[in-house]
Amino acid sequence: MSYNPYSLEGKTILVTGASSGIGQATAVECSKMGAVVAITGRSAERLETTFNLLQGDAHMQYRADLMSENDIDSLADQLPELDGCVHCAGISKGVRPISFYKADEMETLFRTNTIAAALLTKSLLKKKKLKRSSSIVFVSSIEGNFKTSIGNGTYGMTKAAISAYARTAALELAPKGIRCNIISPGMVVTPMTAPIGEITEEQLKADMERYPLKRYGDPKDIAWGIIYLLSDASCWVTGSILKIDGGITLI
Repeated sequence: MSYNPYSLEGKTILVTGASSGIGQATAVECSKMGAVVAITGRSAERLETTFNLLQGDAHMQYRADLMSENDIDSLADQLPELDGCVHCAGISKGVRPISFYKADEMETLFRTNTIAAALLTKSLLKKKKLKRSSSIVFVSSIEGNFKTSIGNGTYGMTKAAISAYARTAALELAPKGIRCNIISPGMVVTPMTAPIGEITEEQLKADMERYPLKRYGDPKDIAWGIIYLLSDASCWVTGSILKIDGGITLI
């Protein structure tokens, strides 16, 4: 067998938010790289769809609502020991100017995009489900970290917050040999970004033209970066933010 430091052979990886988008692509691509994949999401039907796309055997699926601390703890109880965890679960509530912020929407965004990942990480640690030298990857965004846009204040706050948490976790968990890194995507075509389809073709093309690489991202673009951070190829990388954004933050 040829030498491949990016292989995930022999590794067990948990992917949250695996029902669609980046989470689904990550789960599928990890399975192609040889990992045993545990997937979780809120929709049993969509989770089953992802499960059927996985290559190889011995994969696992768990329906869980990460808004619930009880579901988080129950999920952690059921999981085997992990070599990696990818926090992909996330939502967006669309554009909301500052004058129209709603407390309940803000709380839901923070609970899903930030708090759920922090609480799941805590539960995995307390239940000793993360092996020494394991890797945790947090999917953040360029929004709130490297750029801002009108109406995206709360979403940006949640993504900046999870990035700050991940860097703290990287420092705290380094003595255990556990690495923590952050992926910050630009615009990726997923069900969560579906509202972009409501604009005209001309507007869509003009927006894509702003990107130096002249397109939006594909979920696989992000999944392949995540695989690097899960693999032994990144064994001396922790506390880092990897931008995968088609160059948009260059301008």
